[in-house]
Amino acid sequence: MNIFVEYSDSELLALFRDEQSRNNAFNLIIRKYQERLYWHIRKLVINHDDTDDVLQNAFIKIWNGLGNFREEAQLYTWLYRIATNEALTFLNSKKKRFLLPLADYENKLANSLEADEYFDGDEMQIKLQKAILTLPQKQRVVFNLKYFDEMKYEDMAEVLQTSVGALKASYHHAVKKIEKFLETD
Repeated sequence: MNIFVEYSDSELLALFRDEQSRNNAFNLIIRKYQERLYWHIRKLVINHDDTDDVLQNAFIKIWNGLGNFREEAQLYTWLYRIATNEALTFLNSKKKRFLLPLADYENKLANSLEADEYFDGDEMQIKLQKAILTLPQKQRVVFNLKYFDEMKYEDMAEVLQTSVGALKASYHHAVKKIEKFLETD
């Protein structure tokens, strides 16, 4: 099997179901989606090391659940759902561990952006990330999926298990809040 060939998701799933090629298929899935999932998680948890931990946990859950994946959803939306849930679980556990209200924890994350050696954004990108961190968690996820990942509302509905209408409203409110933040900053 040539690892440099781009396989479709259905081909990867067929390879995964075959006991002989399961490990190789999973490695191909990781190679195909690791970077996209990393950046999706990173935009939520901010810190590089935390992102690596969350991504590793997500891939463990993906490995454990992939045998039962029934292809009723697209593979990538299923992967994003797991990554999103892992990131939100991580953020909630971190908030509880520090006994901080979520807003205080998100302020801590915003302040850590500039000190992060892996963040190479310019001043405007830092302002945008700080604005995003002021959003409620759901709006933040919706904004990141739409703005950065350019995900269609229908796919986002699969990932977040909600309606397209609710997502459009969340995105609209998020954009308005970010615009207001950027105008006052």
